[in-house]
Amino acid sequence: MQINYNPDVLSCLANLSNDEVFTPPELVNQMLDLLPDDLWQNKEAKFLDPVTKSGVFLREIAKRLNNGLSAQIPDQQERINHIFTKQLYGIAITELTSLLARRSVYCSKFANGQYSICSEFTTQQGNIRYNAINHTWQAGKCKFCGASQEVYDRETELESHAYEFIHTDNPSNIFGKNMRFDVIIGNPPYQLNDGGGSNGISAKPIYNLFVEQAKKLKPTYLLMIIPARWYAGGKGLNDFRNSMLDDKRIKTLVDYPKSRECFAGVDIAGGVCYFLWDSNYIGDCNVVSILGDNVKSRLRKLNEFDIFVRDNVGIDIIKKILSKNEPSLASKVLTRNSFGFTTSVRGESKPFQGAVKLISSSGESYIKKEAVTKNTNLLDHFKISIGTLNPDRGGVNNAKDGKVNVTTKVRLLNPNEVVTETYIIVDYYKDKIQINNAANYIRTRFVRFLINLTLSSMHIVRDNFQFVPIQDFTQEWTDEKLYVKYNLTQDEIDFIESMIRPMESADE
Repeated sequence: MQINYNPDVLSCLANLSNDEVFTPPELVNQMLDLLPDDLWQNKEAKFLDPVTKSGVFLREIAKRLNNGLSAQIPDQQERINHIFTKQLYGIAITELTSLLARRSVYCSKFANGQYSICSEFTTQQGNIRYNAINHTWQAGKCKFCGASQEVYDRETELESHAYEFIHTDNPSNIFGKNMRFDVIIGNPPYQLNDGGGSNGISAKPIYNLFVEQAKKLKPTYLLMIIPARWYAGGKGLNDFRNSMLDDKRIKTLVDYPKSRECFAGVDIAGGVCYFLWDSNYIGDCNVVSILGDNVKSRLRKLNEFDIFVRDNVGIDIIKKILSKNEPSLASKVLTRNSFGFTTSVRGESKPFQGAVKLISSSGESYIKKEAVTKNTNLLDHFKISIGTLNPDRGGVNNAKDGKVNVTTKVRLLNPNEVVTETYIIVDYYKDKIQINNAANYIRTRFVRFLINLTLSSMHIVRDNFQFVPIQDFTQEWTDEKLYVKYNLTQDEIDFIESMIRPMESADE
């Protein structure tokens, strides 16, 4: 039996990179389904994709408009001409993607070419434009996007990644003076090298700039798919996080903790999300969490906590914990680089008189006690450390059982033992019984579940412990005791244990 296989070519494209990802047609249509049905019968509605790559957003919108306007504009060619010249607009991110997008939308890489299905364009670009834009350098950075001049001040034949939509103070004038769009939709580039970091390869997020720029155009609807790292803020994202969480016009937020479930074959630490911003809506947000076959929806206030908690079941568990008004372990967790040693610092291979043991990613070495420049008061304490990198990469983990570790091995440090910034200190006591009980507490599924609720990046920091309550560590704590103490239901217990892998209690 012969099987005909005719896939959509746009579902088969390889991604440009993990930062510039092509959007599958199926996902595009899931996003478009969030818009009201009567929009497809509105021949005056204007749509903009300000970050066009494959043209898939505009193509799928054109299909819907073509069906929706068939009664108002019966002639097929007249209808197509109207849709493409008066309703659909795109700004390509590169010259190559402009050709790809026009081929997808107009069936010709030139809008006025002989094979273009629109017969009214007089220019090659049509309404899908690409202009080579230069960065505007100020003190070594682009004033619009923050790109590093050292990295992106290139020869003209190289791509500069100066995206037109965010390199202007007046985005409403890109397609004509004060042009207004009913719908802005797209999948923006995610980050650019800002020249920071110890090796000069630090990157800053830029997807937030596209969201903020789109809002300046005052569309009726804004739909974008972006990395979920903004949930917890961080580098360049704190103000964006606060504005998003406080914005009651976000009507729907669809969250994918594992990016591969949204973009096949693409690992994005922290997962991805897409949202519908509705200028006429004021209220709580319908948060849809998708993890495998587990899809949960809940109407929520996005700003209920300082960070966005993506897990709808976890919200109820957090509320049970907070009702006891216990201090948070975050009050004890030390900040990055707890003792003043960067990741590359190494000491002597053998101990010497008055030495302090230094634990790094390479193992153990020895340094002078005087070299410890921070938290010297904790040298005589027992301490608990874990790696700063999330072993599951904030949702990238693809283990067959679907469970996550959340933290690296929980390690006990003796007095006069310190760590480089590869590790974070999460608690400390002078009493050995208390430190052992605290370490076993950190190993529980309960605690690691609470940490996991706050993770949306590759790194674990102090804020990730904000929902972990401090216990009386003169006694031992197990998952079973914690479930009883916080009155968790069997469904909540089953949910935790279906997500979090058990961790050995022995500190080996």
